[in-house]
Amino acid sequence: MTFPVVRMRRNRRTAWSRRLVAENRISSADLILPIIVIEGQNRRETISTMPGVERLSIDLATEVAAEAAALGIPALALFPAIAADLKSEDGAEALKLDNLLGRAVTHIKRQVPEIGLIADVALDPYTSHGHDGLLVDGEIVNDATVAVLCKQALAEAEAGVDIVAPSDMMDGRIGAIREALDAAGHQNVQILSYAAKYASIFYGPFRDALSTRGLLKGDKRTYQMDVANGDEALREIELDLAEGADMVMVKPGMPYLDVIHRVKTNFGVPTFAYHVSGEYAMLRFAAQAGAFEYEPALMEALLCFRRAGADAVLTYGALDAAKRLKAG
Repeated sequence: MTFPVVRMRRNRRTAWSRRLVAENRISSADLILPIIVIEGQNRRETISTMPGVERLSIDLATEVAAEAAALGIPALALFPAIAADLKSEDGAEALKLDNLLGRAVTHIKRQVPEIGLIADVALDPYTSHGHDGLLVDGEIVNDATVAVLCKQALAEAEAGVDIVAPSDMMDGRIGAIREALDAAGHQNVQILSYAAKYASIFYGPFRDALSTRGLLKGDKRTYQMDVANGDEALREIELDLAEGADMVMVKPGMPYLDVIHRVKTNFGVPTFAYHVSGEYAMLRFAAQAGAFEYEPALMEALLCFRRAGADAVLTYGALDAAKRLKAG
């Protein structure tokens, strides 16, 4: 049957009907809030390239964690912005149980036990050269880096993190980390693999957030994925799942909706997307310029992630979205 018997607009005519036939929905349970922590007490620092996002001391981050939990956000992703004098060639600060991240995890978990905590496994916040791994004679060495990442994951697990999230893109690190966690009695710590992480320009504001812009020697294209490739992402996902990943991530998000869809369709596993700093900043700055309203644009973006197949989205706008959803 065709027009005039079939009229597609009938289902769109009223708000209640549109809600009734909606194929996808976004809820607070689909959101993960990234938080950038700094040293000190009652400290907050603005980030010029990420309007609305602040670096927070552990006490203030804990208050935000409580707010997120009350809004129904199930998990936080914690990132440390450490002092320059703690950075080193080998990123040794990453392995200390009482480093900034470890103390943040322990404190938040004690005060807000109902929220899940995710911590990256990668050396870039801790290295003086800005890379995710060990730099030897101008090359990021794979196997030696993996050995260090296992120690970092163990330190995070000891601090009380629920999910370790290797974001380094070294080969074989998922299997090695899983083996190390299990051998140390951390069988219940989950692994969220940044399995398809692209060498993207969209990470720029995040480097401002961690005060690492300008530190990077060279680029990350020898280990992060080429933005031209889609099939390669499926191979990366397949390998990480075989090594023991519980969940997988595609990063960045909006420019890679096709990859998210292919991952979910091919593997049917928990698939996360990272609505990264550059994507978030574009919404904020476009709204400031009067191009559109920020919150409706954010909600549309988040719904598009769900339509593509993402089960959860890491976004700096998680609190904004959760508040809007609560308000109805």
